[in-house]
Amino acid sequence: MRILLTGAAGFIGSAIADTLTAHGHETVALDALLPQAHGVEPETRHPLVRGDVRDAELVRELLRGVDLVCHQAAMVGHGVDPSDMPAFAAHNDLGTAVLLAAMHEAGVRRLVLASSMVVYGEGRYRCAEHGLVRPGQRRAEDIGAGRFEPPCPRCGEPLESESVPEDAVLDPRSTYAATKLAQEHLAAAWARQTGGDVRALRYHNVYGPRMPSGTPYAGVASLFRSALERGEAPTVLEDGGQRRDFVHVRDVAAANLAAVGTQAPPGELDAVNICSGRPRTIGDLARELSLACGGPAPEVVGGARPNDVRHIVADPAKADRVLGFRASVAFADGVREFADAPLREAVGER
Repeated sequence: MRILLTGAAGFIGSAIADTLTAHGHETVALDALLPQAHGVEPETRHPLVRGDVRDAELVRELLRGVDLVCHQAAMVGHGVDPSDMPAFAAHNDLGTAVLLAAMHEAGVRRLVLASSMVVYGEGRYRCAEHGLVRPGQRRAEDIGAGRFEPPCPRCGEPLESESVPEDAVLDPRSTYAATKLAQEHLAAAWARQTGGDVRALRYHNVYGPRMPSGTPYAGVASLFRSALERGEAPTVLEDGGQRRDFVHVRDVAAANLAAVGTQAPPGELDAVNICSGRPRTIGDLARELSLACGGPAPEVVGGARPNDVRHIVADPAKADRVLGFRASVAFADGVREFADAPLREAVGER
């Protein structure tokens, strides 16, 4: 199969490119090489077209003879500064719209879309008295006082965190999250209008080789690893008890391969959690990585970034059912590998 892969030089995109090529697919690789993600121009194992997915003429040219698009290109990051909003919307949403329009013109009807668990916002919570509830925005005074668990919005009692299924309420709580949900909405509209099909893969906390190092655009695993390389203790916010699902980048690449090989229902967007199904805490990650690197123990400092959520873990059942995908890299094994894995240079490094 001939596949246009956007964001092909990125952390996740490059792993997908390796996996697709290894399984006999012809990959047309496109990447804008945004400095926030790459710092310096990365070495790639595959021929790469340097260009922007918003360049309609270029995208139309690259779509010739293509059977499917695997859309990974995006501006990533927490997006806490509203002044970043135009850039996030331009890269993620306008870029996706340009791509979808070009796919329509080219008659390409299959899309695998990189989405994210951030579209859920807070995870799924249950109150002993009121059942499933949606907690409100976390309050600065609670975080400052060390009250990190969101209370029931009806009775104020503690909530129990559960795994999030794909049909959960969507509640993006950052600029990046809002643009990822907008990508899903655009792709769903395209599918309805064209009869095409979309697999939206909602990645959970991805880690592994080739992550960008020491930059706010990287994930927490990279930030911890960068601190340890400097001989510093990883800094853990809140109390370290935040639950997440850490999934290795090779598993994410395998999930994309599975999505390429299985057609979604025509005329709709089909969202699928891509996760390990084995939740861990942020503190667990920091401790395991410190041990693997032989570095200082993590330092728990309290506080939280604006719009951070407390718990978000995933239900892996649908990925198994519709893709035949199950994560294979165990957490301990993946962290040990990550402790020695090559990272990308941080922005501005040489």
